Amino acid sequence: MQINNADVRLILASSSVYRRELLGRLQLPFESIAPEIDETPHLSESPDETALRLAQQKAEAIAATHGDAIIIGSDQVATLFGLQIGKPGNHASALGQLQTMRGHEVTFHSALCVLDNRQDAKNRLQIQNIKTLVKMRNLSDAELNAYLHIEQPYDCAGSAKNEGLGIAIIESIKSDDPTALTGLPLIALTGMLRNVGMRFFKL
Repeated sequence: MQINNADVRLILASSSVYRRELLGRLQLPFESIAPEIDETPHLSESPDETALRLAQQKAEAIAATHGDAIIIGSDQVATLFGLQIGKPGNHASALGQLQTMRGHEVTFHSALCVLDNRQDAKNRLQIQNIKTLVKMRNLSDAELNAYLHIEQPYDCAGSAKNEGLGIAIIESIKSDDPTALTGLPLIALTGMLRNVGMRFFKL
């Protein structure tokens, strides 16, 4: 059943400026609340399982204290040679990541969860993992170091901002959802929101 978007409390379970900007493109009223969860991967998990679990836990953490809302949770895990690549946190770690990744294909698992926490919800939990394959250019240490000094992507898994100058160190991107790499897969998200009755155009 179609709903009035203005009557729905839509919450993005994230403090990420990148995810807020992406969700803002849909021109829906929403608020952002940072979830308090432990994001440490479990030893027995595959990368996609980690991303899916964390996306759901983020949504559930907000749902526990915010009833009658539709909540969006998202998480991203990058992998190279099957091993997870975390956020570097500093220049030296970021340079090491880029040196390891150059000339290789990195897989990004962008997990998305929409939790309908309204009392009459019929489609309460939707969850999906969107994979993006990113081939990195085989650049010199000097180029990689110069890039990091300019953009300082130390809060990004994979040490590059594809929505900024980081696109210059990428050779190719393969994905069914072009915004997945930035952190919020909007094609998947609009489908999930439609499933709970939200619409994007006034007819």
